Amino acid sequence: MQDSFDILEEKVKRAAELVRKLRKDNKSLDDQLKDSRAKLADADKNLAALEAQMGDAAGSTGKIEGLTAELETLRTEQEQVRTRVARIVTLLESLD
Repeated sequence: MQDSFDILEEKVKRAAELVRKLRKDNKSLDDQLKDSRAKLADADKNLAALEAQMGDAAGSTGKIEGLTAELETLRTEQEQVRTRVARIVTLLESLD
């Protein structure tokens, strides 16, 4: 009978030790999960910021293209004005 109690006592000790180990592992996994969730939240914030910057950059690219086209138009108009002024000056010089 004593052997049966010794065996039972040993099994209870092993079960209690296993429960302690599992609780410790569970706490460690919970801590890792919290850390991973915090990192994921930071990554999501960074991603949103980068996406916003990309949107701004795309808008800036469109503005730059528009301004470049406008600059070319102004340069063409400037050249036309120069040509007309040169003709007027030539006409005025011929009047003398």
